[in-house]
Amino acid sequence: MRGRILPALLALTLGASAQAGEPLELVDSVDLERFQGRWYEIALLPNFFQRRCVSGTNANYALMPNGQIQVVNRCRRRDGRWLGVTGVARLADPEGSSAALQVRFAPRWLSFFPLVWGDYRVMALGADYDYALVGSRNRRYLWILARSTQLDPAVFERLRRQAADQGFDVDNLVMTEHEPDA
Repeated sequence: MRGRILPALLALTLGASAQAGEPLELVDSVDLERFQGRWYEIALLPNFFQRRCVSGTNANYALMPNGQIQVVNRCRRRDGRWLGVTGVARLADPEGSSAALQVRFAPRWLSFFPLVWGDYRVMALGADYDYALVGSRNRRYLWILARSTQLDPAVFERLRRQAADQGFDVDNLVMTEHEPDA
């Protein structure tokens, strides 16, 4: 399984590094302490590295002593087994906005290659850190996340419109299925 995940994650980080068009409008800042914890994927633009995920997609973020963030992504496969991968996130620019992050799922020894760091931009965030809109500058990657498996339809529609206004192809958004006990 590991042999299949690494190429997919490398494709993600290579593809997510490219820039496109106008800069994204991001939230002013992200309190990384409050951003920690579990987030459930509500919807996403389909991508290569999540092609085997059929339900239950979630991410856990935890601050590490070095200032980076441990990222553990999990989803359920068609056969019912869980698929997971662990990576790290860091500020894209240590002097810049905390809403502009980079994420790496490739092995640590590849960290010095800029292309293994994928783009992770927080474009919207609930006042209570109960939802987030995250995308990449090239507009190929987009996730709507929430602290629970359900998101108020009005909030979802507002996030969808905000993503569309920033140039994302929201007509291709796919809703993520979650089991009741997720």
